Amino acid sequence: MTQATTRPGPDTVKDRRRGELRSPLSFGGAPVGNLYESVDDDAAVAAIAHAWQRGIRHFDTAPYYGYGLSESRLGAALGRLPRDSFTLSTKVGRIIDIDHRHTSHTDGFIVDGRYAHFDYSRDGILRSLEASLSRLRTDHVDVLLLHDIGVLTHGASHTSVLRQALDEALPAMAELRAQGVCDAIGIGVNEEAVCLEVMPRFPLDTIMLAGRYTLFEQQHSEGVMAQAQARGVAILAAGPYNSGLLGGTNGPGNFYNYALADDATLERARRYYEILARTRTEVGAAALQFPLAHPAVASVVCGLRSVAEVDSASARMQANVPAETWRALREAGLILSGSPTP
Repeated sequence: MTQATTRPGPDTVKDRRRGELRSPLSFGGAPVGNLYESVDDDAAVAAIAHAWQRGIRHFDTAPYYGYGLSESRLGAALGRLPRDSFTLSTKVGRIIDIDHRHTSHTDGFIVDGRYAHFDYSRDGILRSLEASLSRLRTDHVDVLLLHDIGVLTHGASHTSVLRQALDEALPAMAELRAQGVCDAIGIGVNEEAVCLEVMPRFPLDTIMLAGRYTLFEQQHSEGVMAQAQARGVAILAAGPYNSGLLGGTNGPGNFYNYALADDATLERARRYYEILARTRTEVGAAALQFPLAHPAVASVVCGLRSVAEVDSASARMQANVPAETWRALREAGLILSGSPTP
C-alpha cells in the first residue's frame, strides 16, 4: 500500500466529511453484494453508474457485502469515472476467506465459495484495506469505517473486541489517515451504546449509524446524536427505511431491523401510512428526507440494487414534503419532540 503524495489537509478533510463533496443521498452497496437476492454483474454496474448520473456522489460498501462482490462491482462501475467526481467509503474488521465448499447463506448474501471472519488486529486492518483498494480500483477511500463492533454483534466477547478496537484497529486507521490512504475514519454500527463507549476514548471523524436515527425510530439514538453534534462527528444515517419497513409505496414492508416485523411494529408502521396518506405524502420520501434535518447528519445512505430503485430514491429525495406532514407526525407522537424536521 503506497502513500499518496498529495492529499487534503485536516481542514479540507473536515469539510469533505461534512458533505462538501457528498450528496445528501448516498448509494448503499450491500444490495449489489447479493443481499437476500442475486443481482447479475451488468445490472449491478448499471445501477451504480445510473446513481452517479442521477447526481448521487457518495458510495458506501464493505468487504462483508457479498464477501468482496459489492466492492468489485463498485470498482468496475466507478473506475470508469473521474476519481474526484465522487467520494467512497468502505469498512474494515472482517477478512474474506475462500472455501469452495462454503454454500451457506446465513449472513444473507447469496454468494458461494466465500465467507468472512472478524479480524480487528492491526495486521487485519491493513490487509483488509489493501484488498479493498484492489477490488475498488483506487489508491484511497474518503471514509474508512470499523465495522460491527458492539454488544449487538459480539455479545459476551464485546469487552475484548472493544479493547482491541481501541488499542489496535482505530490507531491503525488513524495511521492510514495520516498517510493519506483515507481522509476520515470512524465506525459503522447498528447500535447507540458502542458509539457512546468509543467517542470519549478515541477521536472519530464520522459514524455510520444504521437504522437508529430514522423517521420510524429516534429513541435509541438521542445520546449519540447529541454527542456527535457536540464533538463535530459527522453522522452517516444508514437504513432509512428500517429494513424496508417504511420503504413500500402502499403500506409497510414485512421486515424491521433485519428480521420479520412483529405485530406491534407493523401496527405502528401503518400509522405512518395512514397519516401521510391524509397529507398526500409518500412515506418513503419522508423517510429519506427526515434524517437530513439533524445538523449532525452529513448524508442518508440508502441500499440500492437496480436502476429502478435509484430512480425511486432520487425522486423521493426531491419530492415536496409539506410542513403539515411533519406537524401531523409530531402530534401523533411518531416523531420525538426534540428531533428536528426539514
